[in-house]
Amino acid sequence: MLTQEQTPADEAETFQRKPLKEEVFEHLYKRIIAGKYAPGERLRQEEIASRLGVSQTPVREALDLLASVGLAERVPYRGVRVLQLSTEEIVDSYVLRLLLESAAVRVAAVNHTQAQADRLVQIVDGMKPPVTLNDMSRQRQLNLEFHLLSVAASGNALLVKIYGMVSNKFPDWMLYEYLFRHPELLQSSLDKEYDEHKAIASAIADKQPELAAQHVITHITHRQQELVTFLGIPEELLEEKARQFNFS
Repeated sequence: MLTQEQTPADEAETFQRKPLKEEVFEHLYKRIIAGKYAPGERLRQEEIASRLGVSQTPVREALDLLASVGLAERVPYRGVRVLQLSTEEIVDSYVLRLLLESAAVRVAAVNHTQAQADRLVQIVDGMKPPVTLNDMSRQRQLNLEFHLLSVAASGNALLVKIYGMVSNKFPDWMLYEYLFRHPELLQSSLDKEYDEHKAIASAIADKQPELAAQHVITHITHRQQELVTFLGIPEELLEEKARQFNFS
């Protein structure tokens, strides 16, 4: 187990409440969100295990979990690295989110179960401000769960699978990492995100397909400005791609 003496203060953790692989996963997850690992940086299994004072098995499993949620990728013969996305991949994922999510929530507003509607509301409540910097990794996980569930509520398994691939190419964790480094922007950004998620959940629960789709389009379009401001993605490129699918 990790102790304060074994690691630097910002890394000291005790792995007791959850399976060890999940504790290691959350530790690495938080470090990525906080910008302590850069895009493209290798996550060396042996080094991480040694630093945390655990065996390599839970570290390997934790790296697999990171890859499954889109924060890391396995590179043949080179191990695992933090996901590094090209501008083209980010732009394409942005436009495909507009296309797929707006279509999915239209159907979700008709097909959802009561349990799914209730869970969407619970997720939104869990994201209710105020949020601290220490909450950022959990905030990102709830955000991901919200969007995956809103698509899953459509009842279309193939759409869910395709959307999962797209969402793994959208750099929401990079946007959160920017907020982590600019805490003066944190609350206003997350306030807006909370209100938009609440509107989407309410429209789905109230069986209003067109309203749900419009709220999703508004929500994702707001991410466009963040991509431009936070990550330096060319705005004209985002708008050009969006116009190709009649989003503008």
